[in-house]
Amino acid sequence: MNKSTVIDINQLGDERGLLTVIEEKLTIPFEILRVFYIYGTKEGVRRGFHAHYKTRQALICVSGNCKVYLDNTKRKEDILLDTPTKALILEPNDWHEMYDFSPDCVLLVLASHLYDAEDYIRDYNKFIEVYG
Repeated sequence: MNKSTVIDINQLGDERGLLTVIEEKLTIPFEILRVFYIYGTKEGVRRGFHAHYKTRQALICVSGNCKVYLDNTKRKEDILLDTPTKALILEPNDWHEMYDFSPDCVLLVLASHLYDAEDYIRDYNKFIEVYG
């Protein structure tokens, strides 16, 4: 079972500002087939509530901040994403919930697979059955 981890993303900059570069299979350890972002999340709202059978994801908070709750049945932890120079590499075997979104939060998600409803485990008991 793979463990989700936070990685550093290289930041470049000078007097003009900053630049962060993301490259598949170099910065992000998988091929990127889908990109989406979450923003405008209302106060007190939690998102996610699922795991995957095969999709890996990289979560990057490009603006503001949020927290991600992870549960792989062996460990439960909360990760703070608060800089565009960190990416949470999320493995399929992690039930995840995003919460405590700041009003300016933009959470970028890079996914290893195209959307497939059959890849989602949305029932926690089923998740325990598969990965427990």
